Amino acid sequence: MSAKPFSFPIKVLPDDIDFMGHVNNARYLNWVQDTVLAHWQKLAPADEVASKAWVALKHEITYRKPAFLDDEVIAETVLEKIAGARSFYNTVIRRGEDVLAEVKSMWCCIDAESLRPARISRDVAETFFGLPRKQKPFAGE
Repeated sequence: MSAKPFSFPIKVLPDDIDFMGHVNNARYLNWVQDTVLAHWQKLAPADEVASKAWVALKHEITYRKPAFLDDEVIAETVLEKIAGARSFYNTVIRRGEDVLAEVKSMWCCIDAESLRPARISRDVAETFFGLPRKQKPFAGE
């Protein structure tokens, strides 16, 4: 089970458009990054936002349809799980009902000072991001 979706509006700018007249494929990755970081900044406690940073480890993107200048685009992301310092997101970029791209990404949380991997506490994951509580095993397991 995953957390609640987070929506992030996107404005397509002239610099996003490539020589073929649509949004350049690389720009979608910028949109995913903007969305994931906005999600973290909106929901995480201020002390966590100040003490942590994020780096992308992996993106898997499937392009469905092109986006164009002045399109009203929205990215909806879901934090699927946290495993140690890694977070796994699924992001869908839409124009109305049309799916433009689907992105699975993995991010590493790092300490903003040391730049070393940093775990997100279970309390933060559950309280602020709505990830389900893990069940403790029964005695003897």
